[in-house]
Amino acid sequence: MELDSRSGPSPGQTFSGLLQRLTCQGALGTEGAAQDPAVQELDSLIGAADWPALLQGDPGIPQALEQVARTLCGQAAPPKEEYARGALATPAAERAACIGAVLLGLLERMEAAKGLLGPSGVMAALRPAAPHIYIFSVTHCQEHTWTSPESQKVAQEVLALLLRVTDCVSVAEFLRGETEDQAGMFTAVMSLLKPELNKESWKNNPATKHIFSWTLHQVTRPWLSHHLERILPPSLLISDDYQTENKVLGVHCLHHIVLNVPAADLRQFNRSQVLYHALFNHLYTPEPDLIQAVLECLLDLFPVLERPLHWKAPERRPTGPCDDVLQLILTHMEPEYRLLLRRTYARNLPAFVQRLGILTVRHLKRLEQVIIGYLEVYDGPEEEARLRILETLKLTIQHCWPRIPCRLEIFLKTLLKMVCDVVRDQSLTPEPVKAALLKEANCLTLLDHCSSGQVTSLLAKAVQSCKDDKVLDCIRKVQQLSGIPTEAGM
Repeated sequence: MELDSRSGPSPGQTFSGLLQRLTCQGALGTEGAAQDPAVQELDSLIGAADWPALLQGDPGIPQALEQVARTLCGQAAPPKEEYARGALATPAAERAACIGAVLLGLLERMEAAKGLLGPSGVMAALRPAAPHIYIFSVTHCQEHTWTSPESQKVAQEVLALLLRVTDCVSVAEFLRGETEDQAGMFTAVMSLLKPELNKESWKNNPATKHIFSWTLHQVTRPWLSHHLERILPPSLLISDDYQTENKVLGVHCLHHIVLNVPAADLRQFNRSQVLYHALFNHLYTPEPDLIQAVLECLLDLFPVLERPLHWKAPERRPTGPCDDVLQLILTHMEPEYRLLLRRTYARNLPAFVQRLGILTVRHLKRLEQVIIGYLEVYDGPEEEARLRILETLKLTIQHCWPRIPCRLEIFLKTLLKMVCDVVRDQSLTPEPVKAALLKEANCLTLLDHCSSGQVTSLLAKAVQSCKDDKVLDCIRKVQQLSGIPTEAGM
C-alpha cells in the first residue's frame, strides 16, 4: 500500500486499508507471515507512527487497533489440520512468532506514549484490542503441538508487555480488575471465546479449550461468581467429551468453579445437582487421571449438596450423595486389579470415611472386604495403596468403634499377615516405605482400646506360636509402639 503523506488518509484509515489486504488474502501461506507484504508494511507503519499525536488527534484509533489485533490474532490461530498432524514446528508457530513481533512493536509504542498521555489515555485506545492480544498470548505462550520455543518466547513477551502497558501486576488483575466493582477484561475475553465454545465449533480451534481453562483458573472468588452463566456451560461441554484428556480438563474447570463460587449461587436453579450428576457419570470410566479429578471435585461439592440437616434421633438419617459415591467406589474397588486404579481409589478413600464419620457403618461390610483385600496385595515399591488403606482402617476404627469388636479377629489377622509380608519382603521396596507400613500398623492400639484389651492376649498367643525371628522382632516392635506389654515384660 502506498501512503500519500500530502493528501494523507488518517492513521485509522491506513490501518483499515492494510487490514483489508490481510483479510482478502485469508490464511497466510506456509512460508509464514514474515514474507507477507501487508504484515511487513504494518510493522513499518507502527514503528514510524507518532503515537502520542495519533492517540490525541484521531478518534478512530481504538477501533483501528481492535481491527489490527483481531485480524493478526486470527491469522495466528492454529488450524485444526495442523493440530491433527501434531508436528512440533508447524507453520502456525512460525506465523505466531512473526505476528507476535508486530504486536510487540505496537505495545512498545503504546508504552512509550504512556509517559506523555498517561495510563488512562493509552488504556482507552488499547482497551478494545487488549482481549485479542491476550488470547494470542495465551494461545502460544505454553508448550502445545502448534507452538515452538520461538513462538512461546514471543507470546510470553507480548503478555508481559501487555500487563505493563495496562498497569496490571498479574494476569488475574488484568482479567478481574483492580477491585470487585471495577470490571477487568474477563467479560471481553469470554465474549470473544463464546462463538467458539458451542457444541458444533469448540473443537475447530484446538487452542480454545486451553485458553478457556487457563483464563478461568486466573479468576477466583469473589469475582468469579459474577460470570457463572458464562463459564459453567463451556466447562460442562468440555467435560462431556469422549476423549479422556478433554474430560479431565473440563472436570478441573468444574472443580475451580466449585471452589470459587458461593454455595448459594451453585444451589440456585439446581446447578449443584447438574454438576453432581455430570461428575458422577464419569466414575464409570476406568481412567485413573479422570477418577482422581472427579473424586477431588466431588469431595468439595458435597458440602454444597448436603446442607446441614435437623436430624431427630429416632429417625434414620437419609443417605446422601457422599453415600452413593462411596458405595460405587467400593463396588469398583473390590474386583479392581489394575494398580493405577487401585492406588487412585485408595488415595481418596480416607477422605470419604472422614466426611461420613459414624455414618460409615452403612458401608462397613463392603469396606471391610476392601480393606482386607487391599492389605493382602503387594502394591509395588511405593506401597501407596496399602498405606492409604491403613489410614482408612485407622479412621474407620476411630469413627465406627462400636462395630469393630465383632470384626477384631479378621482385622488383626490381616494386619499381622501384612506385617509378616513386609518383614519377609525381598523385593525393591525401600526400607523407609517398609518402616512407614509398620508404623501405620499402630492402628493395633486403636483395636486394643475399642476391644477392651483383647488384642493383648491375641498378640501374646501369636508371639508364642511364631518361629520367625524377623516376624517376632517386628511384632514386639508393634507391641511396644502400641503400648501393649511384650513377652519380656509379662
